Amino acid sequence: MSLLDRAEQLAAGLPPLLVAARQIAATVLPGVHGRRRSGQGDTFWQFRRYEPGDTARRIDWRQSAKADPLFVREMEWAAAESVWLWCDGSASMRYRSGDLPEKAERAGLLTLALAALLLRGGERVALLGRGFRPSNARMTLQRLALTLARPEAEAPSLPPLEKLPRHARLVLISDFLSPLPELDASFRRFADLGVRGHLLQVLDPSEESLPFAGRVRFQGPEAEGEMLVARVEGVREAYRARFRAHEAALADMTRALGWTKAAYRTDHSPQPALLSLYLQLAEPGRVRES
Repeated sequence: MSLLDRAEQLAAGLPPLLVAARQIAATVLPGVHGRRRSGQGDTFWQFRRYEPGDTARRIDWRQSAKADPLFVREMEWAAAESVWLWCDGSASMRYRSGDLPEKAERAGLLTLALAALLLRGGERVALLGRGFRPSNARMTLQRLALTLARPEAEAPSLPPLEKLPRHARLVLISDFLSPLPELDASFRRFADLGVRGHLLQVLDPSEESLPFAGRVRFQGPEAEGEMLVARVEGVREAYRARFRAHEAALADMTRALGWTKAAYRTDHSPQPALLSLYLQLAEPGRVRES
């Protein structure tokens, strides 16, 4: 079964997701999502190249006269309530213990399943840093699946900074095991743009418990080097305490930004994690741990 098939199967078990996003009252008709009426709005966001399917009335002829390509003017509210998704594809996400799936595999599955729910509800989605513009077109899910199936050669462990419109939604799926100052700086760059973020932390259970015994050589997946521990039992409690401190600091960090966070372990069913993320998107400001 392909990643796309599995993602759609997972999403089918939950109600269609309609993101409960705040909308600008002056530019939104009552009961109508701005995303479904692209091209209208009062605040300019950006120019983009004309694409097949765009109507001629959306072309900005003054901007197009400055260069050969035709350009379309996009208004901010039409994209502001769209959802940008980012799935960590760095080397650390390829870790797994025993017969469990890789963190990257489950992260990709959850990303695509969430996209399926969003699109089913008529939402516009995009992949952060992958050249996508928000869309709810018929082939969007297939495009997302093909993109996720082609991992980046040297994928970063932090989300790439991309200028998003104010009040946009950003869903970040990662293990978030990077140093806390780096995570904080990355999140704040988006928060400073007015972006509302939602984190889903994907972890292998061994990363929490350090269940190994005896003499073990640990090797960092992202050029951190290696460490030989003569007796893992002797460092287990200190490791667990440090891990809990990292998790607590990460939760405090997201709470301070008004963002939300949920956690998922690869030895659990992915459906509760998807439901938790649904609740985060539907209820801004609440922090849930699954």
